Amino acid sequence: MTEGSQPAYEIELTHFITSADVERSRRFYTDVLGGTTIRSGEPTYITLANSAIIINVGGGPTDDKPAVTLEVPRDPDLASSFLNIRVSDIHAVYAEWSARGAEFLTPPKQHATEIRCYMRDPDGYLIEVGQTTLPGGWRQFLTP
Repeated sequence: MTEGSQPAYEIELTHFITSADVERSRRFYTDVLGGTTIRSGEPTYITLANSAIIINVGGGPTDDKPAVTLEVPRDPDLASSFLNIRVSDIHAVYAEWSARGAEFLTPPKQHATEIRCYMRDPDGYLIEVGQTTLPGGWRQFLTP
């Protein structure tokens, strides 16, 4: 397959998080961030904008990941990845989500090509909320 060509199959990107309390996390992603519950329980499926989040409890290795244990972050100040949410009006999102209970690390900050701020979900996962200041907006990065 050449770069930029479409595969003969469909792909959907979904973010999986391990949670100490699946229901508490479900409420955060629906009540605070505005997602929609597709399935409750273990696992729980939430749609949010043009993506989805799967929330489930942790656990030990399985036959398809024989050396991997899933657990919530031990130290919220150490991160190797984070959810990145791009928005068209960061100040409106910051005000709305703050009113719904989101706790941001800082207010939105202007950087070279974007305005961004970070929050944590109930298990300590880092979430970036950003608005590009580049001409053409953030959607320009979604089309090849």
